[in-house]
Formats: sequence, C-alpha cells, structure tokens
Amino acid sequence: MLHMIAVTRTGTVRRRGEENGLGGEVAGTTAGRGPGATWRRLRVLERATRPVDPLIAAALDRRWDGLPEHVKTPAQLVGRRTTGCEGTHGVFPQCDFTCKPCYHSKDANRVAIDGPHTIREVERQMAHLESERGPSAYAQLIGGEVSLLHPDDHAATIETMRRHGRVPMSFTHGDIDAEYLERLTIKPDGTRRFDFLSFAAHFDMTMFGRRGLEKPTCERELNPARQRFVEMFDRLRRDHGVRSYLAHNMTVTPTNLDQVAEVVRECRFMGFRMFSFQPAAFVGNETRWTADYRAMSDDDVWAEVERGVGVRLPYKAVQFGDFRCNRVVWGVWVGERFVPVLDDDVPADLRARDLFLHAFRGNFLFVRRPVMTTRVVRTVLRHPRLVPVGLAWARRFVRRGGGILAFRKPLRPMTFVMHSFIDAADVAPAWEALQRGETLSDERLKATQERLAACVYSMAHPDTGQIVPACVQHSLLDPLENVQLVELLPRSPRSRARLADATRA
Repeated sequence: MLHMIAVTRTGTVRRRGEENGLGGEVAGTTAGRGPGATWRRLRVLERATRPVDPLIAAALDRRWDGLPEHVKTPAQLVGRRTTGCEGTHGVFPQCDFTCKPCYHSKDANRVAIDGPHTIREVERQMAHLESERGPSAYAQLIGGEVSLLHPDDHAATIETMRRHGRVPMSFTHGDIDAEYLERLTIKPDGTRRFDFLSFAAHFDMTMFGRRGLEKPTCERELNPARQRFVEMFDRLRRDHGVRSYLAHNMTVTPTNLDQVAEVVRECRFMGFRMFSFQPAAFVGNETRWTADYRAMSDDDVWAEVERGVGVRLPYKAVQFGDFRCNRVVWGVWVGERFVPVLDDDVPADLRARDLFLHAFRGNFLFVRRPVMTTRVVRTVLRHPRLVPVGLAWARRFVRRGGGILAFRKPLRPMTFVMHSFIDAADVAPAWEALQRGETLSDERLKATQERLAACVYSMAHPDTGQIVPACVQHSLLDPLENVQLVELLPRSPRSRARLADATRA
C-alpha cells in the first residue's frame, strides 16, 4: 500500500473518460454556437472543477460504509481521502531470489513469465477495481520480480493500469540494469513512454541471490547496491527527463532489527522518498521460515526506526485502516532534522487535520494543475477557516523545523511506513469465519478478523466479484492460484512442450 501514502505526480497517460482536464469535455461542446452551447460549456467546467469528483465521492462513501466501526476515527483517511491501496496477483509470481523469509508460495517459481498473460490479467483486475473502488487510486504492480518481464510487456502493463486511473508502483528486488530501465521508459525511436515512474525496491540481508553479494552478512553491505539503484533513476532524469518516486522496502527480523536505525541514518539522503518496514510474518513458503519472528514486536521495530530518524514519529495523527497493520508519518528533512507534518501530541495539529479531511475529500490523481488549483480555490471559498488554520499550522511546522532561517537548508520530503502482515495460520480460520458472518471468541483470531475487515491493501477477483485483503491473498489464495498457473504456464521446457502438444491436439 506504499503508493497511497506519498506519490503526488503521475505520468502523461490519462484515464479513460477523464473529467479532470478542461480540454476533453469542454472542447466537445465548442462546435455549437449561441447561449445553449455556452451554458453546456459552463456546466462541464463547473463539474470538472468541483472540489470532489462525484464518482470519487460515491466510491469514498461506499468504502467508509464498509469499514468496521473500530477504525472510523477522526484520523482515518480511508473512505475520506482514499479508498485504499491495490495490488496485482497471479500475474508474474516467479522470482530469481531465494529470500528467507519468502512470502511466495512454494509453487511460485514453477510458473513461467508470460507477458501477454500479465497484461491480460492486470487489465481484468484493474477494470474490476475501477468499477468498485472508483476512477483513481494507487496500485502496486507486484507478484514475483517485475524485471523478469520483458521491458515492453512491463511498459504495456503500466499503461494498462494508468488507463484504468491507477498510479502504478513496480516492485523489484533492485538487482536490475540501467539498460532495462531505459528500454522500459524510452521507445526505440528515442521518445519517452513515460514522464514519471514509481518503483519500490526491496533491500535487506534476508535476501539471497543479489549479483556480487549472494548472501549479505549485514545491512551495511547492501548500501552500495541501494546507491546504485537510485543512481540509475538519477541518470534517467538527467538523460531523458523521466522523473521518479522511489520507495525502499525492508523486511525486519530479530536478526537485523538492531540494524534498522543504521539503515535509516546511512540511506536517508540517497534519494528514496519513502522507507517502508515490514516485520516478518509466517506467510508463504514454510521451508524458508528460519527464525522465531515473534521474538520482536511492532513497537520494537518502530522504536528502531525512530532511533535512526532521531525524533519521535507521531503515527497516530493519521490512520490507514487499522493501526495494528499500518503506521505512517509524513515529514520533511530540514537539513539534518526530520520534521513531521503533524504531531499527534499537539491538539491544534489534530484540529487542522480534522478540518482538512472535512474540506478536502478524495484525491488529485491525474488532475491537471489548472483544474486542481480551481478545485482548491472553490474548497477554500466554501471553507474559509482553512486559511487561518492553515497559516497557524505553517507557523508551528516552521517552528518545529528550527525557524524560518533553517528552511534555507535543503528540504527533502520523506515518508516512514510500517506494514505488519498477519501469520497465515491466523488468517485462515479468521477469514473463513468472516465469510460465514461469524465472530470468533479467541482473542487473537478476533483481532485478526478486525484487521482483515479494516484492510486497506486489497486484490481484485473479477471472476467472483470479490476484493480481498492482501493477507488473505498471500496466505490462502496464492498457493491455489500458483498450482493452477503451473498448469497454464509451466516453466520447464518439457512441461511447455507437453502443453503445446495437448493444445494442438
């Protein structure tokens, strides 16, 4: 669910039926003349610049109504600013690493990479999400290793997601080449496919298979690989004008817990815009569970992140779903000091948050700047208290950053996130009971049911009409899907030949 947290700019591909630029619908009314045509243009203009798109408003209402009561708090963003984050499944499960732990099922690497299959399935999933969750959202292009896709297929998949109003983030282990990124981004004739790319790269010492560092012994050994990854995108911007948003993912186990702070300190200015930490869970291939992951808590992990940042990270100011699943803090590095946007210990900050969430519903994804500016102006005119409240918040923010002179230093926006997945052994009985409409009495399983009901990271199943939590997908559905995909897309040459013979027959 990384995307929903901090990306604010997208590429040039626009979604179908967009109302967010003044060119399309307004231009369609210019053929007529007279008062009637003028009124039609004004109606289109008024609709396009409403503070919130009616389709998005309806999707937000449905999402809020579907949330369990325990997460309908003043801090909740789901159902107010966003419908949640989305991900793909069953589209390219294969990976060329052998990580411990590994969240993939044991059959994932027996499935061949097939570009047409990926594009076709992503099209179906995004169409379902668009119909159920509204016309704009963040979505993760995730499965196995995304760079195993041919660059042309990868690009076509990104374009498919954008056509359905999704802002895609491609997930990779980061062991890729600059040539791959150029082929992904630049057409053979030298023109750009995209103005903007978003990638999440996973780096940690539990990952085995990286070229030049097959089995790292500590997190610091991976810093050169982290730096090389960022530099590839720096070259893309310098040589081709392609902007990027980069997130750094890290699985945390008892083995590397005490190195989290060092990773934050040493990598904070490399060029990543987000640092996301995932406490390890017992999900996926059981043969790769090598430690007692429950020897640490979410609070232990968050404390190490705070130690690396050097300040308290006030994650209760905003909420995505259930705090037991997600913690997030937006902020800015003002020189060497990290300044959170909101402090959950400051009542005035919380009042500013409440007013902002009340006034600004939905998002500005795929909205052109003139329309966005007009929407903001209309919102401020409707809620004039935004001006004094916003100015007061700005004064507090600058004061926390060390005063106005401190803001002459380099400013680097940064988001810190923690996502805690649920053990598969708990997901299975909890989900099955939810499907029956039953609330379990066991405290741990009841908590699991609450978290699943509040999940904000979901996968689409157009065949059944469902949108399921990611923990359900990874724990229960991925193993079954991958068994089927082995039959559909066998990786071994012998199996492929046998399938081809059967198809011809």
